[in-house]
Formats: sequence, C-alpha cells, structure tokens
Amino acid sequence: MVKLAIDIMGGDHAPLEIIKGVDIALERFPDLEFTLYGDAGIIKERLKAAERVKVVHAPEKIDMGEKDPISAVRRNRETSLVKAFQSVRDGETAGAVTAGPTQGVVAAAHLIVRRIKGMKRTALCPNLPDLDGKTRLLLDVGANLELRSEHILQLAQYATIYLRETRDIDRPLVGLMNVGTEPGKGRELENEAYALLSANPLVNFHGNVEGKEILSTPCDILITDGYTGNMIMKAFEGTVRAVGGFFKTEIKKSFASKIGYLFMKGVFNKFKKKFSADEIGGATLFGVDGVIVKAHGSSDGYAFSNAIAQARRTVLGNVIEKMKKVIAEEGIGLE
Repeated sequence: MVKLAIDIMGGDHAPLEIIKGVDIALERFPDLEFTLYGDAGIIKERLKAAERVKVVHAPEKIDMGEKDPISAVRRNRETSLVKAFQSVRDGETAGAVTAGPTQGVVAAAHLIVRRIKGMKRTALCPNLPDLDGKTRLLLDVGANLELRSEHILQLAQYATIYLRETRDIDRPLVGLMNVGTEPGKGRELENEAYALLSANPLVNFHGNVEGKEILSTPCDILITDGYTGNMIMKAFEGTVRAVGGFFKTEIKKSFASKIGYLFMKGVFNKFKKKFSADEIGGATLFGVDGVIVKAHGSSDGYAFSNAIAQARRTVLGNVIEKMKKVIAEEGIGLE
C-alpha cells in the first residue's frame, strides 16, 4: 500500500474540495492509504469513504497570503501542513500532497522533511500542457532564485530518474533553457551547465532550447534556474488567459463570430482542457527526502485527485532512493 499524508486545510477551496479529491483518489486507486490532517469534524461529516483513511485533528492552517512562511512554519507546528510534513519526516507516510501556499510548502519541506543528503538544491517541477500529447517538465519554477551549474546537473539527473520511473520514458531528453540554440550562448551559468550536462552519462542531453520552443521541443525535461523558470511559467499562464479573453471578446462582437463559435466549440473546449491546471495536477518538489506534491491553489476535487495520483506514481517509482544511489555513486558533496 502507498501511504500519503494530505493537508486538508490548504488551498482556495479547502477543505471541501480537498476532501472530494481524497474520495476520488480512493475510488481510483485501491492501493492508497491516507492520513488526513485538518478539521476532524468537517472531514468525518463530508468524507464518503471510511476505509483506508486515518484522520488527525489539525484545524489550523498557513494562510495563502502569509508574508513570512519560514517564521509561520517555525512558530506554529500544529498547522495541517506542518503536521502532514512531519508524518513524512517520521516515516509514517511516504509523501504529502497539499494545495497550500507555495512558499509555505517550500519552507516546510526544507525545515521539516529536509533535503536528501548530498542534494544541494531543491526544485519545483510542474508538468507543462501536452498540446502534442507529449509530457514535458519545467524546472525550477521558484524554489531557488539562483542556481550553479552543478545544481542544474543534479536536478537534471533527478528529473531523468523521475520521468524514467513514473512515465516509463527510458531515456528522457533534457534541454537547457537559453537565449539561443547554439553552444556558447547565454550566461556563464548556461555555458558551464552545458558542459556538465553533455558529459554526464545519466543525462540524455539535447542542447539549448529557446523559449519559443517550450511546447514543441522534442525534449522531455526543460531546465533552468528558478528566477527564469518562474518568469517563463507566469508569462505562459498570462498569455493563455489573455488569448482566452481575446476569443471571448471577439466572439461576442458579431453574429457571424457567434455562429463560427458554435462550429468550433469542441476545439475551444479541448484547448481549454489542455491548459487547465485541473488536468496538469501539481508541481513535485524535487530534492527533499520524501515525496512532496504541491497542487494548484485553486484546485477542485478532480484536480487535487490528479495531484494525489502524481504523488502515488513517484512513491511507486522509488524515485528518491534511486536518486540517493546516484549521489552515493558520484560522491556529490555528501554533507
């Protein structure tokens, strides 16, 4: 059985949508067991399932607008997020899923679960929309503002193991985000990372990838520092919203446009679904000594169940132990 901790109180639509997500996941996956951290009264009233579930009363939460998440984690160890992460640290569960605030999740992961020994940095890694049916990862999107070239190599190794074990991609192709495709482009960071990625036997390195190729590149993994990755992700999300708003406005302008929309409605719906956070699931936090999945803050029950599915795949793939083996074999700065 796969044992996961669930933060019931985190997210814009918590706790009710998170509880729905747990019910959906229990129905989808008979090998899951949950420890739910949240308001026990609400959970017991709303949760349909009774089997394979343990409830721990933890009604307090870290607010989405918390300005100092590190202090919040240290100050209040009774929040649902912190207690869920403590269960991972103590080995009671193999991983945790939360829709809580991103910086709170990253802070709690570092302070409580802690990094894998020898892992120099962590990274937030979401799935990109698969317009062409291809799964692509983008990392880092916010755990680190700056990375060194050796950090990028280590995170590329982790992402390679992750895709190999969770998506059955034998040799994931890794691309380095850059301002041009030719070797020698970019900053000193990209040039040093290019050399390390090219030489590492675990990494199947494609080369540099420009921003315009994000949704069409043959690469399975796109890697950069957290500052750049976060800007890429937010620009990408903003563009999708702007395009959606443009279509809505233009369709309303004329009768002909409205008729055209009726014929194209199915296509528009498919487009919307492809870019929906509900389908993407969550961002996995690479590099900590336990599986942590950060679901989108606005997740509904279905979206949260997909984030749970993501955590389940990672546990079953034994990703963390396989990364530990790579670190041990390469002797990467064990601390």
